[in-house]
Amino acid sequence: MSQYVSSHPSLLAQFRSFCYQNKATDFEKAVEYFAVFGGMGWSVDMTQPIEKLIEKKVLKNYRYIHGDITKITHSKSTHHAMLTAIATGDRREHSAFKKINIGRDGGEEVIDFLIKDGFLIFDKSIEKPVDEKDDISDKLLFVAPFMRFWFAMVSPTYKSIKESDYSEFEQRWQAIKSEFTTLIYTQLVLELISLSFKEAFEGDPILSIGAYYDKNVSIDILAKRKSGAMLAGTCKYGKSKVNKSELTKLKESCKQAELNKVENYVIFSKNKFSSELKKEKEGNIRLLSMRHLSKLMENLSEDDLIISTNKKY
Repeated sequence: MSQYVSSHPSLLAQFRSFCYQNKATDFEKAVEYFAVFGGMGWSVDMTQPIEKLIEKKVLKNYRYIHGDITKITHSKSTHHAMLTAIATGDRREHSAFKKINIGRDGGEEVIDFLIKDGFLIFDKSIEKPVDEKDDISDKLLFVAPFMRFWFAMVSPTYKSIKESDYSEFEQRWQAIKSEFTTLIYTQLVLELISLSFKEAFEGDPILSIGAYYDKNVSIDILAKRKSGAMLAGTCKYGKSKVNKSELTKLKESCKQAELNKVENYVIFSKNKFSSELKKEKEGNIRLLSMRHLSKLMENLSEDDLIISTNKKY
C-alpha cells in the first residue's frame, strides 16, 4: 500500500486507470464508485450496488485494510485523527488542528509526515498566498480517493465495524452519500479546463490552476496564465438549472478579491443552464456540462492502467 500512495499520479490519471480497469461506460456511475474505491487498483464490479461492494470489499476486510494503513501511519492515533478531521471538515489546516485539539507546531509536524507518506497534498489558494494573520490557512487534499472515504466514513465508526455491526456506518454513509462526489467532480472539472483550454491558450498557457480563497471570498476555480491573465469559474451541483445570477456572483467575487486580470469565466453545471445564461455564452464565457466532463473517460487504453502493488480486496 505504501508503495502506491507515495507515487502521486494525478487524479485524472487515477480516474482513467479506474475506468479502464473496471470497464466503466457511465460517467456518473464511474465518479460515484471512484470516489469510494479510487486510487487502490482494486477491481470493482459496477453492476453491483455500491453499498454491497463497500460491505464486501471494505467493511468485511476492515482488520486487514486497517493493518495495512497503520503500517504507514505508524499506528499513531494523532495521525488517524488528523486524517479524519481533514476528510470530514473544510480541509483547512487550522480547522483540523482545532478539531483534534493540537497546537500549531505539533499539527504542522503531523501534516508534514502525512504529506511525506503520500496521504495528502496541499491545495493552496491560487494567486494571493494565504495570510495566516487573517486567521485562514491552506487547504489539503487526499491523494487517493479511497483514503478520503476510509477516514471520513470507516475510521470514525471502527468500533462497531470491528464487531461486524455496520448500522452506524450505514447511517453515516446515507447522510453523506449524495454530497460525497462533489469534491471529485470539482477536481475533475479543473482537469477538464486544463485540457480544453490548451488549444485556445496555446501562446499563453495555464501555469497554475486550483481554487482561490481568502478571508472573505471563495472561488471554486482560478487559473493563472503565463501573461498573468486569469480564468475564474464556479461549479454547481444542485438539481435546478443554473441561471445568470451565478455569473454575476462569480464576477462580483473576483472584484471583491481584487482579481483584476480575470479575462475568462467558466461555469460547470451538473444539471443544465437557464436559457438566459445560455445567451450570455460568448468568447470569454464558457458553460461546461456533464457532456463535456464525460470526455475525460474517452479513448481509454491499456496505457491508462496504473500498475498497483496494493493487496487486492
